[in-house]
Amino acid sequence: MASDKPYAPAAEQNRAPILEVLRERFLAHGRVLEIGAGTGQHAVHFAAALPHLDWHPSDVAENLPGVEAWRRDAAVPNLRPARPLDVLRDPWPERPFEYVYSANTVHIMHWPAVEALFAGVARVLAPDGLFALYGPFAHDGAHTAESNARFDQMLRAQDPGMGVRDRAHLDALATAAGLAPEAVIDLPANNQILLWRRT
Repeated sequence: MASDKPYAPAAEQNRAPILEVLRERFLAHGRVLEIGAGTGQHAVHFAAALPHLDWHPSDVAENLPGVEAWRRDAAVPNLRPARPLDVLRDPWPERPFEYVYSANTVHIMHWPAVEALFAGVARVLAPDGLFALYGPFAHDGAHTAESNARFDQMLRAQDPGMGVRDRAHLDALATAAGLAPEAVIDLPANNQILLWRRT
């Protein structure tokens, strides 16, 4: 691994169960917008494993050099250059995407950014397109595991604007934006993938 590439152990650990879900759900050929690509590890792994998808990573500008370092080293033909996307400030892509994927983002975003995320996803998803969101989530005001409750407390102590989000609140944003809840898939380490479809 080149020294100029960022590395997140969690991304290495969760990529296999996430990929299993994407294989089952992102079936048709199409374009994927990844929001919050982070280190770029997921983008490289998923694009290589899913060659029928045209993978477009994005993140805030300061994270793009790391994503690009992973992309250059991997040389995966269906992995596109990373683009800047601050969901509150940057222009969103104009061409539609059949799929949108995001991992471990909404608990570090402040709520106005979460609102902007769902509004933006609804704009860029093609009709019948899928939005897959991975991370820890609460359900009807209760955490699904003690570890998630501790994680939520740690986040809010660090920044009161952050925190583990409740699925009901995310579903409300999705419904308002024209996204219909499709599935909740349990994954290891008390995480889930939430799926919404563009109606």
